[in-house]
Amino acid sequence: MSDTMTNDELLFHSWSAQAPRNVPAFASGEGSWLTAEDGQRYLDFGCQLVFTNLGHQHPKIVAAIKAQAERLCTLAPNFANDTRGEAARLITDVAPEGLDHVFFTTGGTEANEHATRMARRHTNRPKLLAAYRSYHGATATSIHLTGEQRRWANDTGAAGVVHFFGPYLYRSVFGATTPEEESQRALEHLEQVIILEGPATIAGLILESVVGSAGLLPPPPGYLQGVRELCTKYGIVWIADEVMVGFGRAGTWFGVDPAGVSPDLLTFAKGVNSGYVPLGGVLISDEIRASFTERPYPGGLTYSGHPLACAAAVGAITAMREEKTIEAAARLGADVLGPGLQALAAKHPSVGDVRGLGAFWALELVRDRDTREPMVPYAAAGPANAAMAAVSKAALDNQLLLIIMGNRVHVTPPLNLSDEDASTGLQRLDAVLAAADAQL
Repeated sequence: MSDTMTNDELLFHSWSAQAPRNVPAFASGEGSWLTAEDGQRYLDFGCQLVFTNLGHQHPKIVAAIKAQAERLCTLAPNFANDTRGEAARLITDVAPEGLDHVFFTTGGTEANEHATRMARRHTNRPKLLAAYRSYHGATATSIHLTGEQRRWANDTGAAGVVHFFGPYLYRSVFGATTPEEESQRALEHLEQVIILEGPATIAGLILESVVGSAGLLPPPPGYLQGVRELCTKYGIVWIADEVMVGFGRAGTWFGVDPAGVSPDLLTFAKGVNSGYVPLGGVLISDEIRASFTERPYPGGLTYSGHPLACAAAVGAITAMREEKTIEAAARLGADVLGPGLQALAAKHPSVGDVRGLGAFWALELVRDRDTREPMVPYAAAGPANAAMAAVSKAALDNQLLLIIMGNRVHVTPPLNLSDEDASTGLQRLDAVLAAADAQL
C-alpha cells in the first residue's frame, strides 16, 4: 500500500488536516537560507518554529555533534557524562540568579510538564495559573495550561488550571491607555484571581516571559517584577516559560533578565542548541531542589540529557559567547528590524501594530486601523481565514518563510542574521504585506 503514497503522505502531520498538502520540500540549509529540492532558495525569517537561533548548519554546532557521535552516541540518564555536565554548567552560567540546577528533557512541552509537577509536589497544592494568551505545549498538562485556541479540542477541564488575562495594551481588556496602566491593572486582576481561587490551593503560576506564538507580547514595565512579588506574597511557585524566548531571542540571554528578577523554575528548549537535536529542560532553584533531597522526584525521561543533544548545546552556547550573538540580536532589533518594520507599517494600511524586541517581532494585521478590527476573527478557520491564507501564500510565493498565527505575521529570524539578509527579508515582506492590503 505504501508504495502508492508520496513520502509526505506517509507522515502524519502536527496541527493539520491530513489532506494532501502543497509545501516546499527542503534538501539543505546554510545560515539564514534553506534550499528546496527544486533548487529554489528560501529566506528563513521564522527560524522554523523559532528555534534555529544560530541559523542552519552552524559549523561549531555541527562539529560538536560529530565529535560526540564519534565518542558516545547515547547513554541512560542515570549515569554521569562529561557532556551532560558541561551543558548544565554552561546553561547555569548564563541563567538568572539562583537557578543552579538543570533537569533535562527532550523538548519544551515536557519541560513544562515537569516544572508544574515539581511545583505541585513542592507545595502540595493542586492548582496552576496560566494566561489566556499563551502556548505551553501539547501534552496532557501543557495543553491545559495553554490559553489560546489550540487548547479547545483537547480541554477536559480536569487539569486544575485556572486562566487569567495577561497584559496586551493594543487590545487591553483593562481599558488601559499606557504601558504603565496596563501593567498595574493586569497585576491587580491577577491578584484578584489568586484571592478568589484561594492562595492555599495554587501550586504554581506559569507565564511566558515574552508571550510567543499566542501574540508575541513583550511585558510592560513592572509586570514581571509584580508577578515575582505576588508569587512570593502567596507562596506560589513562579514558572517562567522561556522555551521560545530563552537563549537570546529577545536580545538578552533570558526574557526575565531586563526585569532583574528570578523565577523559581525556568523552562527552556529550542534556542539552547538551535534545535539541532531535541533538547529542553527545567532550571531549578535551591529551595525546590531541596524538596527532593530525601524523597525521590516522581518523574523522568529515557532520553534526559541525551549526549548528542547536550553536545549541540555546548556547541551553541560556546558559539553564542564567542560570536557575541546576544549583543548582535539586541542590535538587530534596535537598529534594523524595529525601524524596518515600523517603516513597512507606515506604508501598509493592513498593519495595525508592530511590537517586539531583539529578533522577536510581530505585525498585527487589521481591516481598519481606527477600529482595530482583526484581519480575521479569533481562531478563524476555513473560509473565515481566507485573508490570512492569502498572506501565507504570498510569503511562499516570495520565497520568504514566516510564522503566521491568527491575524499576525511573526518575524523571528536567526539572531545572527546579516544586515544584507535582513534587507532582503524586509523587501520580500513588503510584497507580502501588499497582498495583505489587497484583502482590505
